[in-house]
Amino acid sequence: MALPAEPRQKMINLMYLVLTALLALNVSSEILNAFKVVDKSLITSNDNLTSANGTLYTSLEAKLKDPMTSEKAKPWNEKANQAKKLSADIAVYIDQLKVELKKEAGLEMKEGVEVYKEDDLEAATRLFGNEKGGKNKGPELEKKLNDYRDQMLAIDPSLKAEFEKTFPVEKQGKVKGQDGKEKDFTFAYFHMTPTVAAITLLSKFQNNVKNAENQIVTYCHNQVGAVKVVYDQFAALVGQSSNYLMPGEELEITAGVGAYSKAAQPQITINGASMPLAADGRASSKFNVSGSGSRTVPVNVTYTKPDGTKESKTFEVKYTVGTPGGAAVMPDKMNVFYIGVDNPVTIGSPTGWDKTTVSMSNGTISGNGSVRTVRVNAVGKATVTVVADKKSTAFEFRVKRIPDPIFKVGSGKVRMPSVEFKSQSFCRAELENFDFDLRFNVVSATVYFSGAGFSNVVQANINGNNLASLQQYMQRCIPGSVITFDNVKVQGPDGVRTIEGKSIALY
Repeated sequence: MALPAEPRQKMINLMYLVLTALLALNVSSEILNAFKVVDKSLITSNDNLTSANGTLYTSLEAKLKDPMTSEKAKPWNEKANQAKKLSADIAVYIDQLKVELKKEAGLEMKEGVEVYKEDDLEAATRLFGNEKGGKNKGPELEKKLNDYRDQMLAIDPSLKAEFEKTFPVEKQGKVKGQDGKEKDFTFAYFHMTPTVAAITLLSKFQNNVKNAENQIVTYCHNQVGAVKVVYDQFAALVGQSSNYLMPGEELEITAGVGAYSKAAQPQITINGASMPLAADGRASSKFNVSGSGSRTVPVNVTYTKPDGTKESKTFEVKYTVGTPGGAAVMPDKMNVFYIGVDNPVTIGSPTGWDKTTVSMSNGTISGNGSVRTVRVNAVGKATVTVVADKKSTAFEFRVKRIPDPIFKVGSGKVRMPSVEFKSQSFCRAELENFDFDLRFNVVSATVYFSGAGFSNVVQANINGNNLASLQQYMQRCIPGSVITFDNVKVQGPDGVRTIEGKSIALY
């Protein structure tokens, strides 16, 4: 536009031009949130890979101490530790870059939470740029990634031949943009890039490093033998034969240590009396109950942990002694009513059903005679009241929501061979360790593809259990790819709910 000579109007027109430019540079909140979701998933994936790598290092140390494998394990343990140090160094370096980038974007701590300009387009340009005013961190990061790749593949001559073409950390250099023109590493990844997007990209580089470390350490370990699982955690366990008995009936209490080892040396007391141990490390006590109402038996388990220290756990075993000839309510599944399903119960009456009435609070009870069905709809407590021969007895039950199912694809593991993942056609939501035979169906989910095989984060959606709409992206997946299922909605007997998603790291 032509600028007028009058100063006030000239200033207004200049401000309009600046505002228009700022609006053109604005980044939508939806895009920023997508980057934050992917960054969170990458961090979760990195934690999972760190845990997996730790298992391999622990196993190599065990093989180093085993006379049968010590000689063979020594050189490969040293090579694995080289990979561990190289990977740790560059991961720390990238963490430092994240901190510097947030500071460039105005990092502040507000109520213990980091706050910075997530949509700042200048911060990454300043920190990584090599132009005037830039801090030149882009070329530095590019060199460190290339040096890391070269040093990892040089740990052993066989590694370069085995992994040069599939190594998760690719050789950095010129990047071909959407316009077909080649751009240097710094310009392609960090020039005018929102801060949150640059941080996500740094997390992606860390994920590549973690995958590379896992690839090399797995190879080193396989030159010695399979992973040897070492039980290094113990837990005291207590069980009982029943929680509702009649006078004179026998109650059996069993106590022991999970993942039992003789090294645990458990010492167990039940109701104050020391108990001898069976061959499997458990102790049991049988006795006939008496009286009526609620009863409690204390159980103490003391054991030696792997580090030589002693730990003691005390439990209270609770049971109820019924009254002969009185009314009773017995849940056919468990001492809990679940929302959204039929809860079958059996009710006993000492006087006959012509003189018995049954009512319920916080729910409905239907049926005739001893076989009834309970329906509840609010978490808390429900009371079933039985009036037999004008004598009223109340029975209190807990009301719970059906637990969330677990989202799974294929084996359901967070690390999966790329070939296995690419062959999947469906996802599912499974209820684990639940007494009712219930099914949940996947309604929808947002899916993000990142890591190896994807220069940018790709977002897709599914509607239902079928993965057919993802096939074009699934076929691009290779070792080092990360697939994140987020905002997973499932349909159960009590309606639609959102459950925890899952990130899958491919190798």
